[in-house]
Amino acid sequence: MEKQVRGLIARCATCQQAKSRVQPQGLYTPLPVPERPWEHVSMDFVLGLPRTQRRKDSIMVVVDRFSKMAHFIPCQKTDDATNVADLYFQEVLRLHGVPKSIVSDRDAKFLSYFWKTLWHKLGTKLVFSTAYHPQTDGQTEVVNRTMAAILRTLVSKNQKDWDIKLAHAEFAYNRAPSSTTKSSPFQVVYGLNPLVPVELMPASDLRSVSRDAEERAKEMRLLHEKTRAQIEKANQRYAERANRGRRVKIFQPGDLVWIHLRKERFPGKRKNKLMPRAEGPFKIIERINDNAYKIDLPGDYGVSATFNVQDLMPFVEDDEDESLRTNSFQQGEDDTKKDDNLFPSTRSKRGVTLLACD
Repeated sequence: MEKQVRGLIARCATCQQAKSRVQPQGLYTPLPVPERPWEHVSMDFVLGLPRTQRRKDSIMVVVDRFSKMAHFIPCQKTDDATNVADLYFQEVLRLHGVPKSIVSDRDAKFLSYFWKTLWHKLGTKLVFSTAYHPQTDGQTEVVNRTMAAILRTLVSKNQKDWDIKLAHAEFAYNRAPSSTTKSSPFQVVYGLNPLVPVELMPASDLRSVSRDAEERAKEMRLLHEKTRAQIEKANQRYAERANRGRRVKIFQPGDLVWIHLRKERFPGKRKNKLMPRAEGPFKIIERINDNAYKIDLPGDYGVSATFNVQDLMPFVEDDEDESLRTNSFQQGEDDTKKDDNLFPSTRSKRGVTLLACD
């Protein structure tokens, strides 16, 4: 009886909607490790900052996924794709060249036709993270937290001079050793750390900048190989921790699924605690990878149709034989005129089950 009850609940559409939750499925899948600095970068925006006297209220963060070097660029929240492209050319491209790929979130600035066309003509591949799943671009999210912590120690009491202090925060971040590469971003990119005031002494050792060119090139190649090995090792350690308690779940195009209604993604459908936690079923139209799927979502939802596997649950159709849920007594029969022995030993298992359900 317990098995049948569990099966009935598993097929109940109302239960599936009301009891939806984020699923512990989808293994950690790190992005491919780059071969050298500034070939693959990630981008993001930090919003909600006090407006400065120079009318800046946001920060564009650009991070090299190999060396972990970052550039913090003050900007305005209202900047469109054209302004964002200009900022990238002025502050990043002139220093490091054109990247092979850019990982970013699904901000309207990155999804605009101009932005896509620009990078397509330059030969750069744009990779977008899953909406409301910042772990996809976890590199930039970590840098954002570190940058905010540094800025909080530098800004004045009115907090409106953060754009002036941004250069100090960037220098401090890029000179500090990374926990992943075990070297500072400056050292991975240029082969040495820039001098700081305490090192500007007559006894300062400048041998590192006067070596033979061939030896210097060999040293840089070895440093990049070591950095890549450190990144792969760190990714493996993180994957082992992140995958504990998770399971693999693969959907195929055409499968029907419920979508979990995250409060931050569907605020209109999570106004109170008694509203359903899932909607559907919807059909999967594309499998992007093991952790991301494109759903046939109606346009009136106003959100991206790409969902992480954690927000998807398989739709279980209720195809149980209706006869198993009908009353065991025949129509027109007096239920009170049954045998005095209510539970005879010869009663069938099915009869006991239906009697208990009734």
